[in-house]
Amino acid sequence: MKKTIILSILGLALVIGVLGGVKGLQIKRMIAQGEQFVPPPETVTTTVVQSATWPSELVAVGSLEAVQGVVVTAELPGKVVKIAFEPGRAVKAGDLLVQQDITLETAQLRSAEATMELARLNLERAKELLPENVITRSSFDNADAEYKQAAAQADTFRATIAKKTIRAPFAGRLGLRLVNLGQTLDGGDPIVSLQSMDPIFANFQLPQQELAKIRRELPVKLTADALPGQTIEGTITAVNPQVDSATRNVRVQATVANSREQLRPGMFVNAAVLLPEVQAVLTIPATAVLYAPYSDSVFIVEAKPDPSGERSGNVLRQQFVRLGKKRGDFIVVNSGLEEGETVVSTGAFKLRNGQAVVVDNTLAPEFSLAPKPEDA
Repeated sequence: MKKTIILSILGLALVIGVLGGVKGLQIKRMIAQGEQFVPPPETVTTTVVQSATWPSELVAVGSLEAVQGVVVTAELPGKVVKIAFEPGRAVKAGDLLVQQDITLETAQLRSAEATMELARLNLERAKELLPENVITRSSFDNADAEYKQAAAQADTFRATIAKKTIRAPFAGRLGLRLVNLGQTLDGGDPIVSLQSMDPIFANFQLPQQELAKIRRELPVKLTADALPGQTIEGTITAVNPQVDSATRNVRVQATVANSREQLRPGMFVNAAVLLPEVQAVLTIPATAVLYAPYSDSVFIVEAKPDPSGERSGNVLRQQFVRLGKKRGDFIVVNSGLEEGETVVSTGAFKLRNGQAVVVDNTLAPEFSLAPKPEDA
């Protein structure tokens, strides 16, 4: 019985050993095949590092402001008897907006004008009688004072009527109506917003270290999300003499023509101040860069020589770079590359250092300093 058990154990151990040896040989063969396996080369598109001259510019984020903009309000209490404007329409300086009730002031003005006319006649008679000593000098002075007082009283009623006849203080575009017919207004109650649209101010801030480069009449280019693909030009018209002590920025104001009224006060814009200096740079497409927190890099395509010294294909070499400004599809390389080197232009995220590649530029995208996407 014991002999049978021992033989069974030995037989089982032999079977396990044979199976383990077979599996070991299979694994060893697979490892050898894996070591000998060469992945197929990756197909890439390439571009050449180019030198270019870019105009120097200072970029900032700003907002638009009307050259003149107010909320028209009532100066005196009174009931609205006429609304002479339509919301959103353009008006000229002096156009009637709202008429308040002036029936009482009109009647008082007629009475004051009659009193003034009587005082004028009395003054004229006094002027004729004074040289003949028919009246005293004090009587003439009283007549003159009564005339001036009557004229001042009439002017007071005219001023009241003018203040209740609310007109546009300057040309511009009206906003939404804030009053209704028959409404009684108090002094200071809003009536409508009025904004001059052409030209318009663009306000933005630049760092204090750029202050020496900024001066009046420098050209400014504006872009806005509300106007995709459009660039609007203006000029710097004012530079704030005081630097903000909290941000160390200086406020700059540019004036921009806005005849089509595409720009509106309060709109967000990107401003670029064009400097007269021209900068020589090395550029590559922005899609060629592999962005990473530790450092940005690109893949340079190099020839891979075989042991006999002949070229046997292309391989990649990862090169870390320092980047500068971006314009359109291109980005400036401050260091890490030299002019004429060939770099991978797209798909850098899927590549690795030392990888074999095949160059095929038949489907390479076109890069531009002023791209215009079809779906923009």
